[in-house]
Amino acid sequence: MSNLSVMFIAGEASGDALAAELLQGLKDIAADGKSLFKTVSAFGAGGESLRRAGAQLSVDLTQHAVVGVWEVVKHFKVLKQHFMQLLELSFEKRPQVIILVDYPGFNLRFAKALRKKIRENPVTDWKPKIIQFISPQIWAWHESRVYQIARDIDVILSIFPFEKEWYSKRVPELRVEYVGHPLKDRYKDYNSLIQNKIPEEPYKVLLLPGSREKELGRHLPVIFEAVQLIAKQGRVKFKMVLPNENLIELVKKEMKKLPKFISFDVQIGKLAEALLWADVAIASSGTVTMECAYFRVPTVILYKTSFLTAFLGRLFIKVKCIGMPNLLAGNKKIYPEFIQKDANPDNLSSAAILFLTQPGIYQKTQDALQKMLLTLGEEGACRRAAQKVIDCLQG
Repeated sequence: MSNLSVMFIAGEASGDALAAELLQGLKDIAADGKSLFKTVSAFGAGGESLRRAGAQLSVDLTQHAVVGVWEVVKHFKVLKQHFMQLLELSFEKRPQVIILVDYPGFNLRFAKALRKKIRENPVTDWKPKIIQFISPQIWAWHESRVYQIARDIDVILSIFPFEKEWYSKRVPELRVEYVGHPLKDRYKDYNSLIQNKIPEEPYKVLLLPGSREKELGRHLPVIFEAVQLIAKQGRVKFKMVLPNENLIELVKKEMKKLPKFISFDVQIGKLAEALLWADVAIASSGTVTMECAYFRVPTVILYKTSFLTAFLGRLFIKVKCIGMPNLLAGNKKIYPEFIQKDANPDNLSSAAILFLTQPGIYQKTQDALQKMLLTLGEEGACRRAAQKVIDCLQG
């Protein structure tokens, strides 16, 4: 058994980056000659990062990333088509391991369907390991899914320290391995450049409206109104970072509404450099808030979604905060959060201005972020995750 065949399914930009890093970790271990596998071949679904890492992708799920009940309903047909395509592909290629990266709405259903199809196909002796890389946030909502996960998933590779104990209390038979957070590796070359600072004019405000068209459609109008309010505080430079070129036209429409005296730039990618530049960020809730935290940038979190998704969220979400930096700090709002109608220009601008003009609050926030980051483990998360994959197969 010299070649390890891996199927990845990653459905968002953040998951695509994680998948690529994990694939590189698997290749590094194979190159070291310390496992049964001498080479690694990968295929499945993901985005440009996973493709550059060497995977042969049949589906680019990052182009169809959606969040929320109504949004999934509207995209159901195309998602179902990709789902069935990937299910057939898994049976055609029969990899030793299938790694599901985040994207739980799609991936947990895929694991269930795959297990069912294998059980119903008596002629196959194919028994792949199914691994979920980063735990679904079922500790925040929909806890009942833990039993389906324990039935269909062989191993969960966790990036947050509290998750292993959480699962052990509910489904002790499920193998959960804490590997640490990949941010420690992704941005380690920037560590010497990250330092505490106090904002001075011209203030520098970074805008991170999201990675999906629907997010931008809801977030851009309030963000651009907030920009105009913040600009009244003095000399301010604004920069927006987008994950890909496909979103630029949405931004250009809103930019036309800005007064010409406002300094406003838009760039694709290079988030780390933008975070080093920024005094303050306004960011959509999601993985990017952890990146803001890593660079110790005080951030205002916003999120707007459909009425139906928000209504169901209020019924089922069990945590007090939605921002992961706040959750890791013990549900303390290091970052102010504004959701739905509260995500309005006045609230966003007031919170950002407070960070910019109150050095004591700014410094206290940076200190709290530094303390929170100590919970994320040491460098080498994806290498450890890759080793856990190998251990699962060899064991």
